[in-house]
Amino acid sequence: MEQHSSLRTLFDAGKQQRKQIEFLPESSTVTYQETVRTAIAAFEECRKLSERLSLFSANEAEDDITSSDLPYLQINYYLGELIQKENTIGRKIILRLAQDAYERYLKLLDSYDMLSKPNAKLYERFLEGRDEFSLVTSSDPAERRNTKISRFKEEKDLKLKLEFLAQTPIALQQDDAAIREVYLAEIQLSTHHAFQALDMIAQELKIITLMPNMSPQPQPEEMESDYRDRNGTSTDHYSDRLDAPLSQLLNRGKAGPILSKDGKPLKPFTLLDSRQRLKDGVFRQDHALPTMTIDEYLAEERRRGGIVEGGGEQSGVQNEPDEDDMDRADQETMKAREWDEFVEANPKGSGNTLNRG
Repeated sequence: MEQHSSLRTLFDAGKQQRKQIEFLPESSTVTYQETVRTAIAAFEECRKLSERLSLFSANEAEDDITSSDLPYLQINYYLGELIQKENTIGRKIILRLAQDAYERYLKLLDSYDMLSKPNAKLYERFLEGRDEFSLVTSSDPAERRNTKISRFKEEKDLKLKLEFLAQTPIALQQDDAAIREVYLAEIQLSTHHAFQALDMIAQELKIITLMPNMSPQPQPEEMESDYRDRNGTSTDHYSDRLDAPLSQLLNRGKAGPILSKDGKPLKPFTLLDSRQRLKDGVFRQDHALPTMTIDEYLAEERRRGGIVEGGGEQSGVQNEPDEDDMDRADQETMKAREWDEFVEANPKGSGNTLNRG
């Protein structure tokens, strides 16, 4: 009996610490992490004590569990939730520990046949591939969206049910059936969150697996030492001279023979087409010389169509008619007659028939 009361005390202390975490600021603070570790230690002691007391057995059914012992089914769930918030060890180790805690929680519920049919299928899928587990197996965006919406509605309904059942605490203390219903609703909500957590853990493990192994960053002293070693400026031969001595330039490949006596290359080099090219480039201008005259350039632009001719003010000036050109005069006269005939045959406004009364 004393052990059972001790279990109740530890469990209540762990829940109290868990509730305090919700009101703490950033998760990276010392206070936050200390509270998390304290809560984990309390629930870990609860788990060990419940195993020594043999509170739950595979030979029992849900009805065999007393209402006061139902909350202890969530010990492993609380452990998994709190372990995820710890950051004192490697992230991959944290995810594995949380995954194991959630699995123990679901295994215990499954042994009592307390998982609903959809959750039982999710648990079977999780056992088939823990690291590949996903709440939505289809790649269809519409189906994934519908699944997320349905699970969100399910979570909302469970929270509303808990709020409704907790509205009359006095009645709950006197009615064992009502207390049992509240505890079962809490277990259903915890199960819902457990599968969501397992889905997120699987996704995060995939990301961690794809990440390259991060090597430790070198210290500034090491970086400076490496730079000096690469450039041949170690502190053993330090000098205040701005220009390096010839021996140092030779060591760094700035001068010296290209090939060894055996014909092996000692440093990278580039093969040129001829020595005359180098010779011609010694006494030359330091800018690019033109390759054609201005007239040649304009002629080339005109050939490519880059010069537009005509236009300007002269394009609007009409040439004076030639009075001796009778053919031109007859053409102008016929054009004027045709225009007069068209105007007579089509008076102004004859084509507008829409606005007539």
